[in-house]
Amino acid sequence: MLGALVEKEVTTPEYYPLSLNALINACNQRSNREPVMDLDEEAVRQALHGLEDDHLAGRARSADGRVTKYEHWLGEAFNFSRAETALICVLLLRGPQTPGELRGRTDRLHKFDEIGDVLAGLQKLMEREPALVAVLPRQPGMKEARYAHLLSGEVEVATFSAAAQFVRRETGEDAGHEERIAQLEATVAELQREVTDLRKKIEDLFA
Repeated sequence: MLGALVEKEVTTPEYYPLSLNALINACNQRSNREPVMDLDEEAVRQALHGLEDDHLAGRARSADGRVTKYEHWLGEAFNFSRAETALICVLLLRGPQTPGELRGRTDRLHKFDEIGDVLAGLQKLMEREPALVAVLPRQPGMKEARYAHLLSGEVEVATFSAAAQFVRRETGEDAGHEERIAQLEATVAELQREVTDLRKKIEDLFA
């Protein structure tokens, strides 16, 4: 929902802030979403209450008229640059992604001329206190690592442990694969510890 508000502010400013119905449609949009959602009005209202409690979104303060409209407050909360806003938005809407995927999918929000510009933006988000983005362990068979936002708390890394177990079964547990699997599992364990620390910091921030 937060990502949908950010996206619509940039791509359709003439309709922003969004009415409740427009926000529901934005959340349930079939394109540029992963996963595609099917939220009802009650779920959207509950999420809005949670975002308002965290001072991240809520009723538009400057909207007039009889229809209540909603806006995000990321600018006030984090003072993002346009590049950081675009990256966070697409990570919210489409989950963990590689720098190359982020470069292509942020084009409507902000143009990154080079992959290095994407990496620089991600680095700034990771260096914030608390960090707002984390790099995930590279999955077997993938050349690039993926990045995930931390606005929802702990990143789900269980899939990486499952992938490591699958590789172990398929390779017959030979010594070379055993070593690589051990390294992967150690990386996952370290990431879990770091994510737990980051989650606590984020909870303290909004406490």
